[in-house]
Amino acid sequence: MAHSNSTKAVLYAFSANLGIAVAKSGAAFWTGSGSMLAEAIHSYADCGNQVLLLIGMKRSGKEATQKHPMGYERESYIWSMMVAFILFSVGGVFAVHEGWQRYTNPHEIENAKIALLVLLIAVAMEGVSLKGALSAMAEEKGSQTLWQWFKNTHSSELMVITGEDIAALLGLVIALVGLGLTMLTGNTTFDALGSMSIGVLLIIVAAVVGAEVHSLLIGESAEDIRVIVQPYLEAQPCVLRVLNIWAINHGNSVMMSIKAELKPDMTVLNAVHEINAMERQIKQTHSRVKWIFFEIDNAD
Repeated sequence: MAHSNSTKAVLYAFSANLGIAVAKSGAAFWTGSGSMLAEAIHSYADCGNQVLLLIGMKRSGKEATQKHPMGYERESYIWSMMVAFILFSVGGVFAVHEGWQRYTNPHEIENAKIALLVLLIAVAMEGVSLKGALSAMAEEKGSQTLWQWFKNTHSSELMVITGEDIAALLGLVIALVGLGLTMLTGNTTFDALGSMSIGVLLIIVAAVVGAEVHSLLIGESAEDIRVIVQPYLEAQPCVLRVLNIWAINHGNSVMMSIKAELKPDMTVLNAVHEINAMERQIKQTHSRVKWIFFEIDNAD
């Protein structure tokens, strides 16, 4: 289900951004607007990013092998990190460069009304794309704020798409303001500053997304599951104390390691039965938990 929702969100975003990119390109060449060109580059970069996300999602679904016994689910994090880098380099750095070129070598903007119309249409299309991403994340997000979900989610694809869509909408607003001020004043500096501002925005978003994906890539805790499993284990009659629990995100799955002290008078067979029952219950309650490694010990 998680991959299905992510795929829909990515396809929504790709369709919207492709149409927007073509429209922005035409408007940029027609008007000579630096902000519009920066926005066009941003949209093309987003299209490429969404293709990379789809590749990552496809590859993460590969079956486990003897060499990779836990499968390839975390590969989606690698592709999401690539997207964050592209958003930084192609989208952000190039937009800043283009804005600087327009600032140091200004030229008049023509047919600005057409550019404004394209930007307004792009706002509507990006809004549809963002709505799709928000709908896809709704179940996972629950009652969390958007920022809380962003910090806690294991769905790197949805994280990237949502970050891109929000950056795109903010970038469009900046482009509208920059182009509008240039139309009102005749000063092309506003348009150039708009382009540079869009670039800075993309660099910031790329850095934030990259930091979150990096955390997932090196093994982030599935804290929402761990905090529920621990009291469940502590409530079991056979468990004297829970020494340690790890719950690590592995793509859409979770690997759990448990170290606990059981009653000393239990036979090995009884301990095995109790552990198996607890593992079954944890997996039934938390569908993302795919592996559980349970160790009996009396010290951490």
